[in-house]
Amino acid sequence: MSSYTPQTNLSIERFRLDGMTLLGVCYGIFFLLTVQAWIALMQRPRCGGKIADHRRVLLFYVFITFALGTISFGMNARYTEMIWIDLRDAPGGPLALIEDYMSYRINFVALATGHIQEWCMQALLLHRCFVIWNWSRWVMVPMITLYVAMIACSIFVLVEASTGVTFYNIIIELAYICIEVGLTVIYTVLVIYRLFVMRGRMKQVIAQYDSSSYNTIALMVVESAALYTVFAIVFIVAFATYSNGLTTLCFLSIGKIQGIAQLFIIIRVARGRAVTHEWSTRTPAMPTAIAFSGTVSDLAEMTDNEQIPEQDVQVYADSEKTTEVIVCTAA
Repeated sequence: MSSYTPQTNLSIERFRLDGMTLLGVCYGIFFLLTVQAWIALMQRPRCGGKIADHRRVLLFYVFITFALGTISFGMNARYTEMIWIDLRDAPGGPLALIEDYMSYRINFVALATGHIQEWCMQALLLHRCFVIWNWSRWVMVPMITLYVAMIACSIFVLVEASTGVTFYNIIIELAYICIEVGLTVIYTVLVIYRLFVMRGRMKQVIAQYDSSSYNTIALMVVESAALYTVFAIVFIVAFATYSNGLTTLCFLSIGKIQGIAQLFIIIRVARGRAVTHEWSTRTPAMPTAIAFSGTVSDLAEMTDNEQIPEQDVQVYADSEKTTEVIVCTAA
């Protein structure tokens, strides 16, 4: 008695199943953080910051990214069922279904919603960077150029994927993810550099200035970018070396990991522990009872030989007026 044995590659099948398991875990974390971010945005900041000015925009961002991420997750979960249940007797078996991922419209929907979600997340990164750099043109122009290039590559990927081509052969996907990771890394470097420059200037003015606020925010930026960047680099290496199993594992979860990193910052923003335009251009948050009537930008324009007038520094001995100077929220 003979039986038909479809072509198989157990390694790729395991990677697909493990990738869906990892995706389920990441989506669960993404869901919980979305709920926390929504609740935090709906509440009044503890330090009376200005989150209300941009609350609707952030709420829309949280909603749209969660909706897109949920659609993508649902489509991938459904196709996983199809691989081993609905279409298990299809020619080529599960291996063919995994490799011919883009031959099914359900997967194109998952890919498209995942890409649009990433557009939104990168747009939020750009906004944060522009705010901290006070909308400097020399920062905005190259970052926006990279962002437009990323979207262009994404559209090319979607157009090519709509033809049913094998996903692992869409080379432009490699360019797309490289630009996306590059944007994240450049954003991280620019923000940290700006924070450290501001910290150094404040220390020049006040020898005993407590710079813990800058250090905390810099650490938050690095932590939020590190996980996604490392995971994305693994995906890039796997895709470039045609390691289809590892590519599948990373591809399924990369969008959710990026979403998790963004939500960590949004939650801190909503709770009043991040940076605003006012924070970056006027007085940094200081635990001391000192406030400046000038701005950080003004300090940048001063030369080392210039003297800072004594009347520009006002001391408030634990008064409520100091609290008014400290900006505790971001947009």
